[in-house]
Amino acid sequence: MAGLAAMVEPVLAGMGFELVDFQVSNHGRLLRVFIDKPGGVTVEDCAAVSRQLSRVFEVEGVHYERLELSSPGLDRALRKAADFARFAGRKADVKMRMPDATGRRRFVGVLRGVEGEVVAMEIEGNVVSLNLAGVERARLVPDLA
Repeated sequence: MAGLAAMVEPVLAGMGFELVDFQVSNHGRLLRVFIDKPGGVTVEDCAAVSRQLSRVFEVEGVHYERLELSSPGLDRALRKAADFARFAGRKADVKMRMPDATGRRRFVGVLRGVEGEVVAMEIEGNVVSLNLAGVERARLVPDLA
């Protein structure tokens, strides 16, 4: 999967998009690509990227049955340090692989930034530091107000 994501990322960058997430399901038969760009993603953007990736996959010999393109949605996944920095000030839900000293694995609070490989989150008035390498999953919490 990492090889496919590495193949897709420069293609998307050349088209002005960011690769947010890449998923392979059903034994490689289903490929899901989540893309973003400033101002958001339209249906036409997804169609254009789908056409381009279909050509790239054909040339590179990538076999699949279905390719799905989508925007990351309101509960966008956060994967890279740049994601946590970009969305500083927004509420996020972070689940760690291992519990902290208090046994806590899930943290919901406001992102306060990133320094190196450590994410700062404010939770109930306290700032906690979370190591990026220990993050199992992280998503923005939609602000529906």
